[in-house]
Parts: sequence; C-alpha cells; structure tokens
Amino acid sequence: MSAPSAFFAAPHSGFDSLRGFLWWVPRAAVLGTLAFVIFGPLANLLIWTVAERWYFPHALPIDYGFSYWGRVFAPRGNAVQSLIASISIALFTVAGSLALAIPAGYALARLKLPLRGLVLLAFLLPQAFPNLPVYVNIARLFYEIGLNGTVLGVVLVHVTHGLVYAVWIASAAFSAVDRDLELAARNLGASGLKGFADVTLPLAAPGLMASAIFVFLESLDEFTGSYFVGAPDVTTLPLLLYSAGAGGNYQIASITALLLLVPSIAFMLVVEKFLRADVLAKVGQ
Repeated sequence: MSAPSAFFAAPHSGFDSLRGFLWWVPRAAVLGTLAFVIFGPLANLLIWTVAERWYFPHALPIDYGFSYWGRVFAPRGNAVQSLIASISIALFTVAGSLALAIPAGYALARLKLPLRGLVLLAFLLPQAFPNLPVYVNIARLFYEIGLNGTVLGVVLVHVTHGLVYAVWIASAAFSAVDRDLELAARNLGASGLKGFADVTLPLAAPGLMASAIFVFLESLDEFTGSYFVGAPDVTTLPLLLYSAGAGGNYQIASITALLLLVPSIAFMLVVEKFLRADVLAKVGQ
C-alpha cells in the first residue's frame, strides 16, 4: 500500500471502529438492563434462601446458613404436604381439562360451527373479569353444596382457568393435523373412532402435551381460587408462600417460591420441545 493510501485508510478504519463501538453501547445497555430486570429478582430470591440475618442498611446478609431450609421441610413446616397437595391438584386439573378439551378442540377444528369464534371467545370469559368477586361468589355457592374446603372444589375452580389453554391449544393441535390422513384411514376400513385414536390423536399429541403442561403450571401457581375455595382445609404451596410472606418470614417465603420455580422452569423447557410452530400458527384460527 502506498503512503497516501495508508494515510487515508487509517482514519477511515478508526471511524468504523468508533461507529461500531457507539452502536454496541446502547445495545449493551439495553441487554444489561433487561438481564438485571429478569435475573435481579431471582438473584435476590436465592440470597434470601440462605440468609440467616439480613436487614437494612446492609446490602448483603450478615449471616448465611440453611436453618430455614430445615424449618421448611420439618414435619410442622407443612411444605412437603403442601407440595404434594399442589401437584395432586394440578394433575387432577390436567385430567379434567383434557377430558373436556380433547372433544371440544376436535369439534372446533373439524366441524363447521357457525359460531366457532364466539365459542372460542367464551373460554376466555374466566380471564375477562376480576378474579376476586368471581371467587367470592363461587366460594359461597360451593359452601351451600358442600364443595368449599375440598380438593374437588379447588380442582373445579382450576379447571375453569385451565380450559382456556387446553381448548385453544387442543383446537390448534387438531387443526394442524392433515385431514387427508383421516380420510385415508377411513378408506382403508378404519372406523371414525379408530382413525381418530390411531392417526389424529398421535399426531396431535405434542400440542396436547403442551396444553397439559400449561394447565399444570397454571394450576400449580393458582392462589386466589385456592384461597377462597380451599383454605384452610386445603393448603397448597402458593397459600403457604402467601402466609409466609404476609408474616414477614422472607426466608421461608423465598424457599417456598424456589420450590414453585423449579418445576415451572423444567416444564417450560418441555413446552419448548413439544409446541411446534405449525401448532402455534393455528391458535385462534
């Protein structure tokens, strides 16, 4: 390279470097802020789980330890029983929701219903109103028929919320299955029920699995309905978390929240594996 060329090339290269640096500064600031918003509360949660003493103005705990873990998992801590109750209720909720969502989702995907959009919209109604007055009235009704304070009553409340995910995703999963495959099974002599069981249902299984996981997570984290319908006879992990937080037991509340967080993260990873793009494209159609 000649001397004049090198003279003009060097400033230009320096300007590109400066422009690249100035381009990355706002992006790094945005990403750093986003990471702090997401992982900051999680880091604070993890610190509280091992904090023995922590109060203002100290930025970090004064003493660390695991004594609160022993209190949470002690027989009188009620955490294990609450976790078992939460998982059991969530599994019953998944079973009830899928039992209703599979035929409903198949009908919405295959039948030419005149008010299909309104039917899908109707499943959103439980989310359209404030939960508090709805659950107060449900609790009063369940008390009159003997369902208040029972696992069945809590499951029924959870199912009303779970159907939103179950029906919409089930309908999308069945819509993503090629109808010609069902017709081919019928031409080969299979009955309608056998064609559904052997062809349609296995192909829609990933979407149904994803809907089941969403329903499970919704039930596992549900607080308001469980409180008004189940408490104090049915104690779930969110109720235990609320009681600990309201009483100022932040260590116990943080440990309980961590117990809820672990299955949520695990199941969301499973959702990412099962929920395909073609199923997502059919949601609401």
